[in-house]
Amino acid sequence: MTYNGRVPGRETAAAKRERAVKVMERLEASMPDARIELDYQSPLQLLVAVMLSAQCTDKRVNMVTPALFQHFPDTQAYAQAKPTDVEPFIRTCGLYRAKAKNIVAAAKILAEKHGGKVPLERDTLAELPGVGRKTAGVVCIHLGGDNAFPVDTHVKRLAYRLGFTPQEDPDKVEADMQAVLPPERWMMGHQLLVWHGRRTCFARSPECARCVVAELCPKKGVDARVAEPEKSPAPARVKKTATAKRPARSRAKP
Repeated sequence: MTYNGRVPGRETAAAKRERAVKVMERLEASMPDARIELDYQSPLQLLVAVMLSAQCTDKRVNMVTPALFQHFPDTQAYAQAKPTDVEPFIRTCGLYRAKAKNIVAAAKILAEKHGGKVPLERDTLAELPGVGRKTAGVVCIHLGGDNAFPVDTHVKRLAYRLGFTPQEDPDKVEADMQAVLPPERWMMGHQLLVWHGRRTCFARSPECARCVVAELCPKKGVDARVAEPEKSPAPARVKKTATAKRPARSRAKP
């Protein structure tokens, strides 16, 4: 089914699932290297990096974590620290005081209740200070834990534009995405939507003209002028006006 920028009428559940798989296939073909863009080498580093990424770019997080991870090599190091010990390392991440407090508090719980290890159960992770379901979902899918389709701002925006959900609540958006894609596609599907949202389907000015899934997308909520950019009119032909011929110069006779 081709949408050409128009919201389709009634779409069956089977047709939506088929379209969702096609969307993911095209996105994966165009972005075969899609992966989480946070740098980490251990489950604890991943958890801390994802916590720091809230309202902060992955690039900025990757700039501060090398020194942070070197100074706090394990759960016990964070658990024995004070938030003010962590703050200088993450000051440029935004909301750094709250993040430092949550990292230390979460580490204490991990040390006391989980032997210093990061649990792979989403509900357990979500109970940690500063984590929540989205962060827990991201950690789980990258560590081989519970299946999830984490919903951040990019996933939420694209899921709506693609016509896969009318919902606003992240948990309901996740449930709708899980309904249209088989479980084995949830991890990569999440990552592909994040990458596509960062590279093409921008919040304010999505670049539909170069989108690889444009013909599969109803472009819900996208300005029609963006969804179907008008072709530039051909320049008007300018009629040549006749130019008056200059009178020939008369040569004076010697």
